[in-house]
Amino acid sequence: MCGIVGYVGNREAVPLLIEGLHRLEYRGYDSAGLAIIGPQGIICEKVVGKVAVLEETIKSEDFRGHMGIAHTRWATHGEPNLENAHPHLDCKGEIAVVHNGIVENYVALREFLKRQGHTLTTQTDTEVLAHLIESNYKGDLLEAVRLALVQVQGTYGLAVISKHHPDQIVVARNGSPLVIGKGIGEHFVGSDVAAIRRHTSQVVYLEDGEVASVMADDIKVQTIDKVAVTPEVEEITGDLGIIEKDGFSHFMLKEIFEQPITLRNTLRGRLDYENGTARLDGLTNYEHKLRNAERIVITACGTSWHSALIGEYLLEEFARVPVEVEYASEFRYRSPVVDDRTVVLVISQSGETADTLAAMREAKRRGAIALGICNVVGSSIARETDAGVYIHAGPEIGVASTKAFTSQTMVLAMITLLLGRMRTLSVAEGREMVEAILKVPEQVGLILKNEDQIKEIAAQYAKSNNFLYLGRGYNFPVALEGALKLKEISYVHAEGYPAAEMKHGPIALIDENMPVVFIATRDSVYEKVLNNIEEVRARRGKVIVIATQGDERIKEKADHIIYIPQTMEFLSPLLTVIPLQLLAYHIAVLRGCAIDQPRNLAKSVTVE
Repeated sequence: MCGIVGYVGNREAVPLLIEGLHRLEYRGYDSAGLAIIGPQGIICEKVVGKVAVLEETIKSEDFRGHMGIAHTRWATHGEPNLENAHPHLDCKGEIAVVHNGIVENYVALREFLKRQGHTLTTQTDTEVLAHLIESNYKGDLLEAVRLALVQVQGTYGLAVISKHHPDQIVVARNGSPLVIGKGIGEHFVGSDVAAIRRHTSQVVYLEDGEVASVMADDIKVQTIDKVAVTPEVEEITGDLGIIEKDGFSHFMLKEIFEQPITLRNTLRGRLDYENGTARLDGLTNYEHKLRNAERIVITACGTSWHSALIGEYLLEEFARVPVEVEYASEFRYRSPVVDDRTVVLVISQSGETADTLAAMREAKRRGAIALGICNVVGSSIARETDAGVYIHAGPEIGVASTKAFTSQTMVLAMITLLLGRMRTLSVAEGREMVEAILKVPEQVGLILKNEDQIKEIAAQYAKSNNFLYLGRGYNFPVALEGALKLKEISYVHAEGYPAAEMKHGPIALIDENMPVVFIATRDSVYEKVLNNIEEVRARRGKVIVIATQGDERIKEKADHIIYIPQTMEFLSPLLTVIPLQLLAYHIAVLRGCAIDQPRNLAKSVTVE
């Protein structure tokens, strides 16, 4: 993986391909390349590094043509070097392939192809696709791709061009997103609508197991079993300006500061004060299933998994329903106990996370109701779940998730309110929760005004190579999330723990050089957390505390205090996480790290 762009039409392809690759840079990648059909056949150029390097390289060469494909690669098989970069060619240099996903049986296919006389030169799994297509080519490129994919086990989002078909791109999808953009006398291909949004608002989303022929004036779709499919054209909305930095140094900082707005968007029209409940239209037809669920399983990965943990606390406290939180990557490979009395909530910002998708499909196979929480309209999870809720956070470009986390958590709070009112909560209790929820966006804005103070704290600890993050109750998942943010973008080793667990191992690490971040708001476990702070102070650890505004008692126990407004305990994660996002950001800036595209990470992880 990571990004695919394609174009066929009457314009010069290269500028459009390069522009599309720039639009996909937020996903994270290590090399880039493109291939076009020129007068003499396929012209291919690849570079290690950024799209700008590719753009500069091709300036000195005659790259002209009206059709082509391009790719940014995030290495899975084979190290990031020129040889392994996409596109990959067949033996004759007449077929070019770009691919997201993993060919799981590529070793066996390599041996098969070698016995046929093919010469493979890279370490990648993708290269076998080019040679398989070559092996099956008998004059029909679409059929050659289809026959090749019948032999493939694994996931793919695929775009293929051939010297012999200078007006056709063949694309296919299985587990890795691929979208076709419709134009007038031209068509676009992308692994993400961001790559093509500037040029079209009409798109066709390929479904798993579909293959398509894309020409300047025609799209033909069929299944891998050769059954014709009528393409369904959808209209996409959204301002392209949303994916610009708007004067911020990085997308991540912009997205941190967008949270008062994105949280309002998440809430808009969804709270009913009179009845003390939430209105979630996406769940209307499944409210009875929620009410009667014997248990709820929430599955997700990464940051979404942390919001799921908060959801567990919420649903068990207010709806009194048993909840389990599962890593999606583990759920899919064990034998989970789910049935038609289980509701499975799947959470993914992109709606394309491979492990989460697979977990959802496994849950549905076992009879469970699958409900989705995601950000991207038209994504695989949005289309395949029985029902769900969009978080309405807008495009999140920074690889390290910020605004999606808070919006996901807010949606879980609203689902809790809805289900709680069905099962246990009174109208008065519901109204109190609604009032507190409505204050959160403004309270987040107040915390953001403390950026300079957080920046000063970051400056004192930017050279530290280890951090501990400690919280209890609702704020234990926030400790995990704070540590993850620091690891992701600053490459500092950080661990999150329940504060009481510190003495069962991590306390051995604490000395005068260890910064320890405590979340110590005035809540039901406040006194317990104060005791944990004392344990760190006794070992001369540096104590940074997220505390409730007006808490004077905490001053004598902390080296640094970042205050947040008072809120109901169940909403505190939405506030306590904001200073931790800013702390991670400013430490990463001071360490000179790539904020929006941290090394080795990709925005949408569509491989296992």
